[in-house]
Amino acid sequence: MALTKKPVHIFEPDPLQCGQAVLAMLTDSSVEDIISLCGNKRETTFKEMKSVLEHFEISIYGARQEVAQKGALPRVALLSLETPKCWHWSLYFDGIFYDPEYGMLNNFPPSFRRYFWEIKENSKH
Repeated sequence: MALTKKPVHIFEPDPLQCGQAVLAMLTDSSVEDIISLCGNKRETTFKEMKSVLEHFEISIYGARQEVAQKGALPRVALLSLETPKCWHWSLYFDGIFYDPEYGMLNNFPPSFRRYFWEIKENSKH
């Protein structure tokens, strides 16, 4: 179990499953497997996101940070975005945004406020 080397984009199967889709992309898993692991097929909490990542020996480093520019992001980041519809999970990986709703993007998905946590594989790998 490890952090993906390169994500394969996954669209959220349901508008409430952005978190599960992000976790699936980060771990090379299926959304269904992630739903089973977190025990939730609706909106995911940060605690659920962190728990699933820990299961895969992936860590969230540091505290949540606000971000305005793509250049301020680390190599891999879990994003929490205030979109026109709701709060939304997204993934930034090696210069590309892998968004479960909008697809693969070169810049942030439409959002008013943007936060991130750095994601790293645990050092024992």
